[in-house]
Amino acid sequence: MNRLRVTSGPVLALVAGWLATRALMLGLLVFGSAHVLGGGSVSREVWRLYFHWYGVLSHGTFPTHDTLWQYPPGAGPVLLAPGLLSWLSYFEAFVLLTLVADAAVAVALAVAGRRAGRSLRGAALWVGGLPLLLHLPLARYDVQVTALGVAALLALGRSPRAAGVFGALGAVVKVWPALVLLGVSRGRATRSAWSWATAAGCASLAVLAVLFSDPFGFLREQGGRGVQIESLGGTALNLARHAGWPGRVRYQYGSMELVGPHVHTVAVASLALTAAAFVLLVVWRLRARHFSPATPYDAALTAVLLFTVTSRVISPQYLIWLLGLAAVCLTSRHTGQRPVTVLILVSTGLSSLIFPLTYGEVIAGTWPGCLLTLARNGTLLAAAVLSFVRLWRSTRPPVNASATRAVPDPGRVPDPVLTRS
Repeated sequence: MNRLRVTSGPVLALVAGWLATRALMLGLLVFGSAHVLGGGSVSREVWRLYFHWYGVLSHGTFPTHDTLWQYPPGAGPVLLAPGLLSWLSYFEAFVLLTLVADAAVAVALAVAGRRAGRSLRGAALWVGGLPLLLHLPLARYDVQVTALGVAALLALGRSPRAAGVFGALGAVVKVWPALVLLGVSRGRATRSAWSWATAAGCASLAVLAVLFSDPFGFLREQGGRGVQIESLGGTALNLARHAGWPGRVRYQYGSMELVGPHVHTVAVASLALTAAAFVLLVVWRLRARHFSPATPYDAALTAVLLFTVTSRVISPQYLIWLLGLAAVCLTSRHTGQRPVTVLILVSTGLSSLIFPLTYGEVIAGTWPGCLLTLARNGTLLAAAVLSFVRLWRSTRPPVNASATRAVPDPGRVPDPVLTRS
């Protein structure tokens, strides 16, 4: 009975925290038309854009001639799902399903954190960290994608097959969950997780290709994207406007992008850095020798961080992915990513200051807008570098204990028995 009282208190606090913070997020969503909250720009993506796509998808085709459609085919079923709740409006159903996915992540992290040798810090990070993005998470489908990535990581310890399936389904919806299987320990677990991921991914793509026309048309639009104003390269170009760079901001491909001289060069450099990040992760994988229970979690966070900071686009909803992966890391007492999670929380708070609170300043390229994006992206870059360094060090071979014992201690008197032998 005493044990029940001790363990139930933190869980009840998490439940109360989730209810309070989500009520606040819903309140912000209701009053999102206020100028300080972006004038409705956050919720507009659901009731205008997602709902438009829902109408196209319901006829069995992807919106492939729409330059805003840049998502893998698995996004189709996610955007169609609100239609199952026919007694609600599309917007209401979408928000409700997002809250369900959010609650599922919190429950999964709490269940994992209550196991022996684990921690509830991960659940606390998710419950308390997501509201830093204000009401944005409720109006994007990134919470659903993050739920699949979290499920894949938490399933690894008990069922690599299930982890592979969850990872593949997440990748079919928004690509990045494919990275969560990067740190699976060598041997049978890797073969099982990756083979099941391949099979599940191919099967789901085949089903979507049968149900919808032109499922891979999104690649054309994705390839045409430029340098978004909030990316690392966009921040550099925005600062260059103060030094006389003649570029400007234009709305295209669903985001505010910079156009003008040298933009293409910056875009190519971003792609090159992404390729370099991939090579770096492959080198780590080949040289890693010591895998702890937290290594798959830490590797997933590192990989997504590296791909985020080198991307041509850094939207605020990307922080939802990072919060979910950081929360999984904190469920393990073996993780080396605790300092990284602090930087991610700081980046999350700064992201809300950028969008929606001061996005006009960012678009105009004022000093406050430039410095805010510089601070957010600088923090993210520091988190990515620190994350990789700590991952690399944690998986290096342990010091050879026998070699250490072979070094004589000059201050120790030799044992005559050992000396004679």
